[in-house]
Amino acid sequence: MDGDRRSKVQRLYDACDAVFSPGKQGGGRQLPTLKQHADGMEAADVGIDADAGGEQGESERSSSSSDDETSPRAAARRVLSTRGFTRITYVHIHECDDFSMGVFCFPAGATLPLHDHPRMVVLSKLLYGSMRVSSYGWVTAPRRCGPRKGGLAKVVAVDELREAPCKASALFPRSGGNIHTLTAVTPCALLDVLAPPYSEALGRPSTYFSDTPVPAVPGLAVLEESDLPEGFRVVGAPYVGPELIVDMDLYDY
Repeated sequence: MDGDRRSKVQRLYDACDAVFSPGKQGGGRQLPTLKQHADGMEAADVGIDADAGGEQGESERSSSSSDDETSPRAAARRVLSTRGFTRITYVHIHECDDFSMGVFCFPAGATLPLHDHPRMVVLSKLLYGSMRVSSYGWVTAPRRCGPRKGGLAKVVAVDELREAPCKASALFPRSGGNIHTLTAVTPCALLDVLAPPYSEALGRPSTYFSDTPVPAVPGLAVLEESDLPEGFRVVGAPYVGPELIVDMDLYDY
């Protein structure tokens, strides 16, 4: 893409739009391109200070812009420092009917409890730091027993260590570890693309689970819907990265 002056987050948005929005040309053929864009993302590309070098909150960007981000808007960009964050913090970038983009910022030791992504594709990229991931995939479709949902699941990963820099990872409705829990080893940030986003009204709620291993069959566990741990809360922080242009007619993608 010689001469392409779009920011990296704009390129990622455009690729998401090409893959996930109905009626777009390319569709699934653009998935490798989408993953390539995610692979190249860094914290600075979404307005986050990976070094948390300033005080908590917003600060002026002091580093020079990269070659593909030379617009006046990019040069005047601010960054969000995560220093001092004591809870998991979500930086909302964009959401539409077809996909959402955002970043989860974790303080060291914080855990996002075991949860699912019903009928969703999830593309994640660890922007900085390290975390451990444990995940499951349903053996059979989960069922409701009274007010709670549950079922038999197979282990996909157990305390798998992920450290930045690394490639993006993807999970799908029936593969990749659709139910997972994330624990920060160090302060870290995770870029998340959900397609489509969570929606209670459309039957895509966020459900949390407890897991009980099946002693007689290693690699299997019974998952049962559970309440969130008392006091658990994800808080929000502003997105201060490059502005997104959402009128896709501007680009011949």
